[in-house]
Amino acid sequence: MSKILFRFLKRVCDMLVSMCLLLILSPVMVIIAVILYKKEGGPIIFRELRIGKDQRTYMMYVFRTTSKPTTVIRALPPHPFPDSWKKGVPHTFKFFRYDQRIYTEIGSVLHKYKLYKLPLLWNVLKGDMSLIGPEPENPDVANYYNRYQMNRLIARPGIIGYAQLHGLNNITHRKKVEYDLYYVHNQSYLLDLKIAWAYLRIFMKKTVDSKKPKAVDLQVEDYKSSN
Repeated sequence: MSKILFRFLKRVCDMLVSMCLLLILSPVMVIIAVILYKKEGGPIIFRELRIGKDQRTYMMYVFRTTSKPTTVIRALPPHPFPDSWKKGVPHTFKFFRYDQRIYTEIGSVLHKYKLYKLPLLWNVLKGDMSLIGPEPENPDVANYYNRYQMNRLIARPGIIGYAQLHGLNNITHRKKVEYDLYYVHNQSYLLDLKIAWAYLRIFMKKTVDSKKPKAVDLQVEDYKSSN
């Protein structure tokens, strides 16, 4: 199957699945929105700019899970940018976003069961994202990508993906790029099914205990940098 045909069918699949899920889960999303508004007030939806396919920016939508002050506090790259960023994002750079946020009572439940991601289905339907793909990137980081790192923006970012399964809070930027590039260069329905199944296993484990799951081994080799 040619890459063009695969991308077309993947997009059709994304549209159909996201539309069906939005219709089926709309009562759940309304209930979450009402509970959030009554318990914690607005805003209900947290919006943040992301870089998508072919370096296009889009607004990402998720349910707000943190208190209002902490939604503004993010672990951004260092300012001013040191010389080490001139040739691309350093391999050792890591985001520590989640550890530095204070979740609300409702937000902690939404985050534990990944329910805060439900509004991302709208991003998928619009074409900003895919159900499965590379991790959405922060524009402040993507602006410093080198040519090699820019290759991960060939595909639409996903709600779930190969890099996400390996624990984004525990890996360096280099490993994230390698995982995402492995996915970009080896996209297939079989790989998508493996990722979806692995993610389902992690989700089921989280319903049993609150411990952080270990990365799931998909028994595929990491894509190594050619640099």
